[in-house]
Amino acid sequence: MAGSAPVHAAHHGGGEANLVVPNLADTSIASFMHGTAGASLLYVGLAVCALGMLFGFATYSQLKNAPVHKSMLEISELIYATCKTYLVTQIKFILILEAFIGAIIVYYFGVAQHYFADGKAAQVAIILLFSLIGIAGSCAVAWFGIRVNTFANSRTAFAALKGKPFPAYAIPLKAGMSIGMLLISVELVLMLAILLFIPGNYAGPCFIGFAIGESLGASALRIAGGIFTKIADIGSDLMKIVFKIKEDDARNPGVIADCTGDNAGDSVGPSADGFETYGVTGVALISFILLAVRNPTVQVQLLVWIFVMRIVMVLASVASYFINDILAKGRYATADKMNFEQPLTQLVILTSIVSVILTFVVSSQLIPTLGGDSTLWWKLSVIITCGTAAGAIIPELIKVFTSVDSGHVREVVTSSKEGGPSLNILSGLTAGNFSAYWMGIVLIGLMGTAYMVAREGVGHIMMVGGFDPSAVFAFGLVAFGFLGMGPVTIAVDSYGPVTDNAQSVFELSVIENIPGIKDELKKDYHFDVQFEKAKHLLEENDGAGNTFKATAKPVLIGTAVVGATTMIFAIIVALTAGFTQNTDKVSILYPPFLLGLIAGGAMIYWFTGASTQAVTTGAYRAVEFIKANIKLEGVEKASIEDSKKVVEICTLYAQKGMFNIFLTIFFGTLGFAFYDSFFFIGYLIAIALFGLFQALFMANAGGAWDNAKKVVEVELKAKGTALHDATVVGDTVGDPFKDTSSVALNPVIKFTTLFGLLAVELAEQMKSNDTTMPTILAAIFFGVSLVFVYRSFYGMRINAGAEPNVESTAKSSAAA
Repeated sequence: MAGSAPVHAAHHGGGEANLVVPNLADTSIASFMHGTAGASLLYVGLAVCALGMLFGFATYSQLKNAPVHKSMLEISELIYATCKTYLVTQIKFILILEAFIGAIIVYYFGVAQHYFADGKAAQVAIILLFSLIGIAGSCAVAWFGIRVNTFANSRTAFAALKGKPFPAYAIPLKAGMSIGMLLISVELVLMLAILLFIPGNYAGPCFIGFAIGESLGASALRIAGGIFTKIADIGSDLMKIVFKIKEDDARNPGVIADCTGDNAGDSVGPSADGFETYGVTGVALISFILLAVRNPTVQVQLLVWIFVMRIVMVLASVASYFINDILAKGRYATADKMNFEQPLTQLVILTSIVSVILTFVVSSQLIPTLGGDSTLWWKLSVIITCGTAAGAIIPELIKVFTSVDSGHVREVVTSSKEGGPSLNILSGLTAGNFSAYWMGIVLIGLMGTAYMVAREGVGHIMMVGGFDPSAVFAFGLVAFGFLGMGPVTIAVDSYGPVTDNAQSVFELSVIENIPGIKDELKKDYHFDVQFEKAKHLLEENDGAGNTFKATAKPVLIGTAVVGATTMIFAIIVALTAGFTQNTDKVSILYPPFLLGLIAGGAMIYWFTGASTQAVTTGAYRAVEFIKANIKLEGVEKASIEDSKKVVEICTLYAQKGMFNIFLTIFFGTLGFAFYDSFFFIGYLIAIALFGLFQALFMANAGGAWDNAKKVVEVELKAKGTALHDATVVGDTVGDPFKDTSSVALNPVIKFTTLFGLLAVELAEQMKSNDTTMPTILAAIFFGVSLVFVYRSFYGMRINAGAEPNVESTAKSSAAA
């Protein structure tokens, strides 16, 4: 069980990593609902998580056993095989990156904090172990995501053959819900295990190690997956213009890579990202509570309360899913047409309403009195509700800019009719800019409301020196609430890659051309096939998938930024000794702080350029290879060998781009932290704020371009026209915007902030003995980061003279 309760949570050497978690089983410290220990409530939470995982695996089994024609099954299994190869390659790569992080962890705890000298080598090993557990968690949920989605894509394509829209909606959502439930349940089990089974004085380091590990895993999978998927997508899409072939033409060797990329970028990345985001926001709040709250009773009450809230919202999500399923089935089960977005929107809104109601009901019973105040339960509930409401409000706002029915998307289509790709791109940029403005206003409203409520008495239970940190706590709770209904948020995000793949599986299976297929389906599956209706339904459903992929991105991005506020607060507490000294340096009047703000902005724009450059060069190589090897006459499908070579090109440039990006961030973080700690605070604040608006702008501009193309294809049925070509160009510009640069900023912000916790304290530790060496190291680290900045462009430039094959591509990459 957790260690004995301290009188207060001292912030001493080692900072957050040395915080002690109080004993949650000791009812003399705090009890709940007529004398129940907090640990007992959390044990119930473990049982709920076990049921959540059971739900995920049961759905996995249902999807695996769902009916599907062998021609479609062969394609989905090929996609899974390439996805699995990609993921295994990425895991090996992540373990190499972990060596860099592990070295810093060992040096910081083992040497700088004297753990080795004090006989605490086992504690260092435990911290390293939990960083590996964090990586394993991110990779495991990513694998589960691709396996479930590659079951669902062929089953969705097959179900559409009946000509009814409801199965084409229900299967992708069921797959998404299984991923969401398993992901959140696994995350909660791991965090509850640390709280309940790790001794209290070890829990702090375990949480920090775990958070850094899952953040590293998510960053690598998000960045590399984003590069991979957009290389493949652009390579495949441009063939529609070059050769005037149809969407997902089976003769195009880039289509299998595109399908793999849909899973690498839109399934693997978001699954790992959601897992990490859910965990890191929890770790940030735990650290805050133990830093800012001095009363051990209130500490226990708040720790138990935030985890019970998460457990309750898991129940709210699954209950809302079943209710929504009944409502949607009643309305659309036998319908010939349906608005695919309507039941998805209904699910999000229903879940948020149920979650808000349960938040107030459970809080009133769990913490009726907090620190002697009987009003704090509803005030904290209002603050969390600001985050929960964001989970419903933000998707609705984003649909204004990205939905197939939105005015902005229609404007992109209209401008393309006369202005071609030029005005298409300008209209998409406009949509992205407007969306960032309105998202900013919404965040101000939600966070401002939380701040005003926090001012009404929340501060009296937490003080750091003479500073009232209740507003920071409120912002952390808003971030916490963003992902409160995590299973549903993940479900609607995962809907998109299934619908996208389903359309591709239909075309790649060439099921229409199989001799006697109509009679075979009638005999074996007892329905009359409707090929044209099925194609239309799958294309229309893909538009809904695009919309909800777009709506989930800002939720994760917003969570990263708001949650980073809480983690930055922890660093400031350490640097100011609890706001008792150096507070004047957390100001733009202190030049290093101001310079740090500028550096943070510069880093965001470098990252955007570096990730886009990796996509550009990789896509060039993919297009070069496909154009040289595509066979349009006398063949029905591209060869498996050619398709795999395109996958190899995508993997090569994804890893090369990721390596440059990660090492720039790694050494840049060390360099800035060692140069000046308050410079580094400014840097962290800047990457959060610049990153927020850069990500929102890019994600929503890309979403508008994507669905403008879908309007032209599905509604206007104008494939092969100049208008379609213009929207394809806009979509390929938007690809790295929405699925590479923007989404990867989320884990990058959190990883930099988490790793910064260790980097700053390591630098301060060294400066207490020697001020010269940290400055020298800062110059060396920054110099190394500049090498990788240089490599991220000059080492990734297109070498136009290279031969269009994988082998020469690999050689030119190695030479660069």
